[in-house]
Amino acid sequence: MVEFLSHVREIIRWQDLLDILLVCVIVYRVLLLIRGTRAVQMLTGFGIILIFYYLSDRLKFHTLHTILVEFFNNLILILIIVFQDEIRKALTQVGRNPFFTTTNTIEEVAIIEEVCQAAASLARQRIGALIVLERETGLKNYVEAGTVLDAKVTSDLLTSIFHPTSPIHDGAVIVRNSRITSAGCLLPISRDPGIHKALGTRHRAALGVTHETDAVVIVVSEERGEMSLVHHGTISRDLDVNRLRQHLLELLGLRKFEARYREKLKEGES
Repeated sequence: MVEFLSHVREIIRWQDLLDILLVCVIVYRVLLLIRGTRAVQMLTGFGIILIFYYLSDRLKFHTLHTILVEFFNNLILILIIVFQDEIRKALTQVGRNPFFTTTNTIEEVAIIEEVCQAAASLARQRIGALIVLERETGLKNYVEAGTVLDAKVTSDLLTSIFHPTSPIHDGAVIVRNSRITSAGCLLPISRDPGIHKALGTRHRAALGVTHETDAVVIVVSEERGEMSLVHHGTISRDLDVNRLRQHLLELLGLRKFEARYREKLKEGES
């Protein structure tokens, strides 16, 4: 046994073990990245093509095999083109910015409360809205395309921004660093063919930006007067204000601070 371990030690270097570990981590992270996306179906398609490649070689289908050889010779370029959205998403997550950088946890919960109250008020009035909460992936490109505000997050201000008479009611409001940074922002529209036909442009824009970033988006539908929450390309529809609040607190890791926020409110009222 000792001789065997000594022999293994001579063959395998510590660099080899580290190399294997790094490859495993990369593969694992890639699988997490593409889980639940259209990339899974695309990889299945590549697997089928690989089977045809093997069979065409074994069965001497020369024409088909020649075509598939050319396909695999350009595989890297094809993968970059096909998976450009997933690659862009992965690269944007390399540089990360915190969601709230200038607030304490109680203030963060207060901001979520203001957003929820605004969304509920807009839903009752059947006024459409799109509120984006920046998390770790920066949204600077979208911010610069809108009207810069840099204002405190309040329910009244959010409601007034999305009122039909407001000149900046079209587009999205972006909240970053605990401030309403910009309004009237244009977001990328999701091209996923699997989106439910009943969902309109706002929902598609929310899905689009959450496919590319880790932002959390609150959508208010003017047609149905319902509130939805979108994150990581998934949508939770027809939420009441309590469920919306709990979802947001959970996603942002703030649920444990809600009780302290309620206590502070009571102290202020007494």
